[in-house]
Amino acid sequence: MDKENVHQKEQPNNPMHGVKLTTILELLVEQYGWERLAMKININCFKNDPSIKSSLKFLRKTQWARDKVEQLYLDLVKKKKQTTTKPKLH
Repeated sequence: MDKENVHQKEQPNNPMHGVKLTTILELLVEQYGWERLAMKININCFKNDPSIKSSLKFLRKTQWARDKVEQLYLDLVKKKKQTTTKPKLH
């Protein structure tokens, strides 16, 4: 068994496992845009001349901000999952 499969089996119920911060941030920016993202999470790197690079640098150093970004990502994933798994009424 290779390393990747071992890690996936170690945390099968962790939705954050294996998801890179870059991927999370890119998805949130695609979904909300910088302006709405800054409204949802009030941090300067989303407000003043925002970029993926500067935001990643800040989020890697600032745990409270990273926690908020990860929570917003989890909420978005949960919301998308709910909308795609709703049963159709006949």
